[in-house]
Amino acid sequence: MAASRPRIVLVGDARKERSAGAISHHEPWLRRRCDIVARDLDGTLDLSRVRADLVVLFGGDGSILSVARRLDGNCLPVLGVNTGRFGFLAEVTLEEFRDVAARVFAGRIRTSDRMMFDVAVSRAGRTERRFLALNDAVIARGSVSRMAHMRLHVGGEPLSLFSGDGLIVATPSGSTAHSLSAGGPIVHPELEAVIVTPICPHTLSSRPLVLPADRRVRIDLERQNGEVVLTVDGQEMQPLLEGHSVAVGRAKKPFRLVDTGTRPYYDALRSKMGWGGAFVSEPR
Repeated sequence: MAASRPRIVLVGDARKERSAGAISHHEPWLRRRCDIVARDLDGTLDLSRVRADLVVLFGGDGSILSVARRLDGNCLPVLGVNTGRFGFLAEVTLEEFRDVAARVFAGRIRTSDRMMFDVAVSRAGRTERRFLALNDAVIARGSVSRMAHMRLHVGGEPLSLFSGDGLIVATPSGSTAHSLSAGGPIVHPELEAVIVTPICPHTLSSRPLVLPADRRVRIDLERQNGEVVLTVDGQEMQPLLEGHSVAVGRAKKPFRLVDTGTRPYYDALRSKMGWGGAFVSEPR
């Protein structure tokens, strides 16, 4: 990236005060160092067709989830600058942005490929809708529904009939999101795996599963006791009816996130999870 002026796409939500303010403050600095080939401040730009070297995104983890889906296989590396709250994916702070960006432009920072899901909703053998997911696909009952009854297939083979509040199918990047709150495992985000986590299962024998990345999971809605909804990355929703099937498998291309090295994964994990204690190097 250092051989010529880098070409970047500037992304942020102009409706959010902190994001809009950060873009206004840093854009003149960016223009002196790179070519801004596109600006997307309202979420309407077709990111799948943009040709650039880098996406610079001012926002939170939710913004990164949205951009990952909108890139639709366009493997531009994304530098996430945190103007939100949690910052698991958007790890660069506003204070360190310029130093980090200068190192990115000089080609001194690596990228981290994150597995994504292709999610297909079908009924009576006909695909009705497809989604991409960076974090997870969640099939869960509505707020006033009774238990959902679903049949789980792995790699085309039947595994179990599940009854409970729902099922979460998560990527490793999504293992620290909804899946974790439902009792699922923490999986390093650079691994490739499929994580299936039950939500409030009706039987104690239902436990989270970690499956190979090439296994496609299919969930059939067997019996409906009220509203059942598919939610993708917590942002896109699709109501499900009895007879619907949801197939989840690895997408053809990953999402590429800039790894700044300023906050090692285990340090971030310790900080974001609120695990107590600090590590102090012992004299040798």
